[in-house]
Amino acid sequence: MAINVLHHGLATTIQDLGRPGYFHLGIPIGGAMDRYAMRAANLLVGNDEGAAGLEAVFLGPKLEFTEDAVVAVTGADMPVKVDDVLQPGWTAFRVKAGQTLSFDFLKSGARIYIAVSGGIDVPEALGSRSTYPIGALGGYKGRALAAGDVLPVGQARAAGKGLTVDESLRRKPAEPAALRVLPGLYWDRLTDEAKQSFFADEWKVAPEADRMGYRFRGGRKLSFVDRDQPFGAGSDPSNIVDSCYPYGSIQVPGGTEPIILHRDAVSGGGYFMVGTVISADMDLIGQLQPHTPTRFVEVTMEEALAARAEEGKRLEALRTAIATSA
Repeated sequence: MAINVLHHGLATTIQDLGRPGYFHLGIPIGGAMDRYAMRAANLLVGNDEGAAGLEAVFLGPKLEFTEDAVVAVTGADMPVKVDDVLQPGWTAFRVKAGQTLSFDFLKSGARIYIAVSGGIDVPEALGSRSTYPIGALGGYKGRALAAGDVLPVGQARAAGKGLTVDESLRRKPAEPAALRVLPGLYWDRLTDEAKQSFFADEWKVAPEADRMGYRFRGGRKLSFVDRDQPFGAGSDPSNIVDSCYPYGSIQVPGGTEPIILHRDAVSGGGYFMVGTVISADMDLIGQLQPHTPTRFVEVTMEEALAARAEEGKRLEALRTAIATSA
């Protein structure tokens, strides 16, 4: 089976759950920005959670199916249609050979996830089918999709239409968005005033928000404790001697605009890091549109671990709900 790409949307790529294990070599973990939505879409169509699907941002693709398939679309609210007939989101539905899958304009959120029974069957690169465009690695020829591409689909398991994810299990960002942050190794570089303002101010997602990182604007400029810059750190007080960047870390070049490093971010550099967004909230970032008001919320390690456990329970509830409905 194959899927013909009639229109690529805005930035549609093949993604799975990523390729961990190569960050020390400068190759990011990659994979779906909203891993929960990707897992849900795969489970709905009978795939393994880590099967490859499509991630589309702001504008969906137009796809023609050459054989019958079961499809699910999760993530952002972007109405999905089969031959111009609306289909429910977060629900498995059938697409027949010759029919076309398309999308209306985005209503909320930022990224949708399209899973097809059998999964997108492109070759693996370093153990993953995820697209890393900057490195021309994985996915379809190492790039975003283009009109005329033909996507191979793997052997489907038995999957029926009608499976759905209950509203209570569909996690969406609050308004304003709240991102929990664990202060980091360089927290002591900030003045007391800057520490207070970073969490007190309301920030907004900047237009420069993509798979590498999300930039935020609108808060007060951060001030730094005076010191003699160490050798190799540069002259700006926001510079440090080159260090590793954890996934989710928040760098603040010049102390002005925080940038949360996401799935395709670089693994190290010389910018100060104020802290790290906890793992439980990283999926939410992928659904934030530009200009979304956002607050950073300080948490302790104990609170971060508790939040991770809660997300684990949500995922297990999702698995159970779909398995018992199948």
